[in-house]
Amino acid sequence: MNLKDRIAIVTGAAGGLGRCHALMLAGQGAKVAVTDMNGEGAERVAEEIRARGGEAIGLAASVTDEAQVAEMVDRVMDTWGRIDILINNAGVLRDKSFAKMDLADFRFVLDVHLMGAVICTKAVWEIMRQQGHGRIVMTTSSSGLFGNFGQSNYGAAKMALVGLMQTLALEGDKYGIRVNCIAPTAATPMTDDLMPQETLERLSPDLVSPGLLALVGDDAPSRAILCTGAGHFARANVTLTRGVQIGGGADAAKRVVAQWEQISDRSGEIVPDHGFAQVERELASAAENTANPGMKK
Repeated sequence: MNLKDRIAIVTGAAGGLGRCHALMLAGQGAKVAVTDMNGEGAERVAEEIRARGGEAIGLAASVTDEAQVAEMVDRVMDTWGRIDILINNAGVLRDKSFAKMDLADFRFVLDVHLMGAVICTKAVWEIMRQQGHGRIVMTTSSSGLFGNFGQSNYGAAKMALVGLMQTLALEGDKYGIRVNCIAPTAATPMTDDLMPQETLERLSPDLVSPGLLALVGDDAPSRAILCTGAGHFARANVTLTRGVQIGGGADAAKRVVAQWEQISDRSGEIVPDHGFAQVERELASAAENTANPGMKK
């Protein structure tokens, strides 16, 4: 499987993960628009791709600037005539405990990670709809999926991207647009001060990028969350337990507390196909309990 003649945009690609993503996609035959606020850095990576025999252009753009993103997309369309792949990789860190965090830093991180991905995705969405093909990857994180001390802003943004992915995958399905998330663990300039050197060496970003091929190829899934680092690959899922039919009544709240362990029991949990699956389960459980009083689900 390769990406011959597919057109890809990678944001935040002047170095670190973005650079490795761009090089991997180009190595699989894609033509790559390397984009970054650091235009000189983006051009250096594009030149690196061209030196290896690939096709690439370097473009300066901030993902939070709608005009710059629109200009970037126009340049890609003028150059290659289509856009098949968007890797939303651009990001920043402003780590502090929530008690010490300035709200401006909270908003800034959400703007770059979440709104940056929204702006870039919106800019290519209609193009992908019209051509009947698209592959979009959001960069989430274990900090969003599972939490991480001192990263409330980053974690909130990263989990928000999972919600964005879930809905866009449903809306894009009939147009051949598949949307997924990658949750990387990699040594980048953003993590240099967070881990010991030995650990950083094991977390080379080029060990993450191979996972992209599974998410952007012709047979790519949709709504997958791929967790990867140090050459290890796993999938994360948002699940729903079987739960318990409590019903109403004056003592309903006490019964929720009393049956918390059963409510939390993960045996038989599911990965819902859509958000309405929760409502469907709840209504089915209520209806069954009405038909069979005393039954608990």
